[in-house]
Amino acid sequence: MRAVVKRRPFTTEEYHRLLQAGILGEDDRVELIEGEILEMSPLGSRHVAAVNRIPRLLRFGDRAIIRVQNPIRIDPRSEPQPDLALLKPNPSAYAEALPTPQDVLLLVEVMDTPQAYDREVKLPLYARAGIPEAWLLDLEALRLEVYRKPTPEGFAEAQVLGPEEAAAPLSFLEAHLPVALLLGVA
Repeated sequence: MRAVVKRRPFTTEEYHRLLQAGILGEDDRVELIEGEILEMSPLGSRHVAAVNRIPRLLRFGDRAIIRVQNPIRIDPRSEPQPDLALLKPNPSAYAEALPTPQDVLLLVEVMDTPQAYDREVKLPLYARAGIPEAWLLDLEALRLEVYRKPTPEGFAEAQVLGPEEAAAPLSFLEAHLPVALLLGVA
Protein backbone atom coordinates (compact mmCIF):
# COMPACT_ATOMS: atom_id res chain seq x y z
CA MET A 1 0.00 0.00 0.00
CA ARG A 2 1.32 3.41 -0.96
CA ALA A 3 1.53 6.07 1.72
CA VAL A 4 -0.37 9.27 1.11
CA VAL A 5 1.69 12.35 1.76
CA LYS A 6 -0.28 15.50 2.30
CA ARG A 7 1.53 18.76 1.67
CA ARG A 8 0.83 21.73 3.84
CA PRO A 9 1.08 24.96 1.85
CA PHE A 10 2.34 28.14 3.45
CA THR A 11 0.74 31.56 3.17
CA THR A 12 2.77 34.69 2.55
CA GLU A 13 2.14 35.71 6.17
CA GLU A 14 3.54 32.40 7.47
CA TYR A 15 6.47 32.70 5.09
CA HIS A 16 7.29 36.15 6.48
CA ARG A 17 7.05 34.84 10.04
CA LEU A 18 9.63 32.17 9.14
CA LEU A 19 11.92 34.97 7.95
CA GLN A 20 11.29 37.10 11.05
CA ALA A 21 11.93 34.13 13.35
CA GLY A 22 15.27 33.47 11.64
CA ILE A 23 14.22 30.03 10.42
CA LEU A 24 14.80 31.36 6.93
CA GLY A 25 17.58 33.90 6.60
CA GLU A 26 17.70 36.93 4.32
CA ASP A 27 20.59 35.29 2.47
CA ASP A 28 18.64 32.07 1.82
CA ARG A 29 17.83 31.94 -1.88
CA VAL A 30 14.21 30.86 -1.57
CA GLU A 31 10.85 32.06 -2.82
CA LEU A 32 7.25 31.13 -2.09
CA ILE A 33 5.47 29.64 -5.11
CA GLU A 34 1.92 28.34 -4.76
CA GLY A 35 2.40 27.67 -1.06
CA GLU A 36 5.76 25.88 -1.37
CA ILE A 37 9.08 27.32 -0.29
CA LEU A 38 11.38 26.60 -3.21
CA GLU A 39 15.13 26.97 -3.33
CA MET A 40 16.29 29.16 -6.18
CA SER A 41 19.23 28.30 -8.40
CA PRO A 42 22.63 29.75 -7.55
CA LEU A 43 23.55 32.88 -9.48
CA GLY A 44 26.31 32.57 -12.05
CA SER A 45 28.48 35.48 -13.13
CA ARG A 46 26.71 35.82 -16.53
CA HIS A 47 23.36 35.93 -14.78
CA VAL A 48 24.51 38.59 -12.31
CA ALA A 49 26.05 40.67 -15.12
CA ALA A 50 22.80 40.57 -17.12
CA VAL A 51 20.69 41.52 -14.09
CA ASN A 52 23.05 44.44 -13.40
CA ARG A 53 23.01 45.53 -17.05
CA ILE A 54 19.22 45.62 -17.60
CA PRO A 55 18.33 48.52 -15.23
CA ARG A 56 20.80 50.77 -17.06
CA LEU A 57 18.88 50.07 -20.26
CA LEU A 58 15.39 50.49 -18.77
CA ARG A 59 15.58 54.13 -17.70
CA PHE A 60 12.15 55.72 -17.68
CA GLY A 61 12.70 58.38 -15.04
CA ASP A 62 9.72 58.99 -12.77
CA ARG A 63 7.44 56.99 -15.06
CA ALA A 64 8.49 53.63 -13.56
CA ILE A 65 10.30 52.05 -10.63
CA ILE A 66 12.86 49.30 -11.23
CA ARG A 67 13.27 46.60 -8.58
CA VAL A 68 15.97 43.97 -8.86
CA GLN A 69 15.50 40.49 -7.37
CA ASN A 70 12.85 41.67 -4.93
CA PRO A 71 9.55 39.95 -4.17
CA ILE A 72 6.18 40.58 -5.77
CA ARG A 73 3.12 39.43 -3.85
CA ILE A 74 1.13 37.54 -6.45
CA ASP A 75 -1.51 36.11 -4.12
CA PRO A 76 -1.77 34.78 -0.54
CA ARG A 77 0.38 31.75 -1.47
CA SER A 78 2.93 33.13 -3.95
CA GLU A 79 5.70 35.66 -3.58
CA PRO A 80 8.22 35.12 -6.38
CA GLN A 81 11.39 37.15 -6.77
CA PRO A 82 11.76 38.00 -10.45
CA ASP A 83 15.18 39.10 -11.59
CA LEU A 84 13.75 42.48 -12.52
CA ALA A 85 10.39 44.18 -12.08
CA LEU A 86 9.36 47.36 -13.84
CA LEU A 87 6.61 48.86 -11.67
CA LYS A 88 4.12 51.70 -11.79
CA PRO A 89 5.27 54.76 -9.85
CA ASN A 90 4.41 54.68 -6.15
CA PRO A 91 4.88 57.61 -3.73
CA SER A 92 6.40 55.35 -1.06
CA ALA A 93 8.43 53.29 -3.57
CA TYR A 94 6.54 50.28 -2.16
CA ALA A 95 7.93 50.76 1.35
CA GLU A 96 4.51 50.18 2.92
CA ALA A 97 3.63 46.97 1.08
CA LEU A 98 5.07 44.70 -1.56
CA PRO A 99 4.00 45.32 -5.13
CA THR A 100 1.12 43.21 -6.45
CA PRO A 101 0.26 42.19 -10.03
CA GLN A 102 -1.69 45.43 -10.51
CA ASP A 103 1.54 47.38 -9.92
CA VAL A 104 3.62 45.45 -12.47
CA LEU A 105 4.36 46.76 -15.94
CA LEU A 106 6.97 44.14 -16.87
CA LEU A 107 8.77 41.23 -15.21
CA VAL A 108 12.11 39.93 -16.51
CA GLU A 109 13.66 36.56 -15.71
CA VAL A 110 17.26 35.90 -16.78
CA MET A 111 18.29 32.35 -17.67
CA ASP A 112 21.98 31.49 -18.02
CA THR A 113 21.44 27.72 -18.19
CA PRO A 114 18.56 25.78 -19.71
CA GLN A 115 15.98 26.22 -16.96
CA ALA A 116 12.51 24.78 -17.19
CA TYR A 117 11.61 26.44 -13.87
CA ASP A 118 11.24 30.00 -15.21
CA ARG A 119 9.35 28.84 -18.29
CA GLU A 120 7.17 26.11 -16.77
CA VAL A 121 6.53 27.41 -13.23
CA LYS A 122 7.03 31.15 -13.00
CA LEU A 123 5.76 32.21 -16.43
CA PRO A 124 2.35 30.48 -16.01
CA LEU A 125 2.12 31.95 -12.48
CA TYR A 126 2.68 35.43 -13.89
CA ALA A 127 0.06 34.89 -16.61
CA ARG A 128 -2.56 33.60 -14.15
CA ALA A 129 -1.92 36.67 -11.99
CA GLY A 130 -2.60 38.97 -14.94
CA ILE A 131 0.93 40.37 -15.24
CA PRO A 132 0.67 42.17 -18.61
CA GLU A 133 4.15 41.29 -19.88
CA ALA A 134 7.05 39.01 -18.99
CA TRP A 135 10.41 38.58 -20.66
CA LEU A 136 12.73 35.59 -20.48
CA LEU A 137 16.27 36.64 -21.36
CA ASP A 138 17.96 33.41 -22.43
CA LEU A 139 21.73 33.96 -22.24
CA GLU A 140 22.49 30.43 -23.45
CA ALA A 141 20.35 30.55 -26.61
CA LEU A 142 21.09 34.28 -27.14
CA ARG A 143 17.48 35.32 -27.41
CA LEU A 144 14.75 37.28 -25.69
CA GLU A 145 11.34 35.68 -25.31
CA VAL A 146 8.56 38.26 -24.96
CA TYR A 147 5.25 37.11 -23.46
CA ARG A 148 2.09 39.23 -23.50
CA LYS A 149 -1.69 38.95 -23.17
CA PRO A 150 -2.03 36.94 -19.96
CA THR A 151 -4.82 34.38 -19.57
CA PRO A 152 -5.53 31.79 -16.86
CA GLU A 153 -3.94 29.18 -19.17
CA GLY A 154 -0.75 31.16 -19.88
CA PHE A 155 0.32 34.01 -22.11
CA ALA A 156 -1.61 34.17 -25.38
CA GLU A 157 1.16 35.96 -27.25
CA ALA A 158 4.81 34.93 -27.46
CA GLN A 159 7.59 36.36 -29.57
CA VAL A 160 11.23 35.27 -29.82
CA LEU A 161 13.77 37.97 -30.65
CA GLY A 162 17.38 37.45 -31.66
CA PRO A 163 20.41 39.65 -30.97
CA GLU A 164 19.88 41.64 -34.17
CA GLU A 165 16.37 42.74 -33.12
CA ALA A 166 15.00 45.24 -30.60
CA ALA A 167 12.30 45.06 -27.93
CA ALA A 168 10.10 47.61 -26.21
CA PRO A 169 7.97 47.12 -23.11
CA LEU A 170 4.23 47.57 -23.75
CA SER A 171 4.19 50.50 -21.34
CA PHE A 172 7.03 52.23 -23.17
CA LEU A 173 6.64 51.39 -26.86
CA GLU A 174 8.84 54.36 -27.77
CA ALA A 175 11.82 52.54 -26.20
CA HIS A 176 13.82 50.43 -28.60
CA LEU A 177 16.13 48.20 -26.61
CA PRO A 178 18.57 46.22 -28.74
CA VAL A 179 18.41 42.59 -27.66
CA ALA A 180 22.18 42.37 -28.16
CA LEU A 181 22.64 44.95 -25.39
CA LEU A 182 20.27 43.06 -23.08
CA LEU A 183 22.27 39.88 -23.76
CA GLY A 184 25.60 41.66 -23.39
CA VAL A 185 26.83 40.65 -26.84
CA ALA A 186 26.90 44.10 -28.45
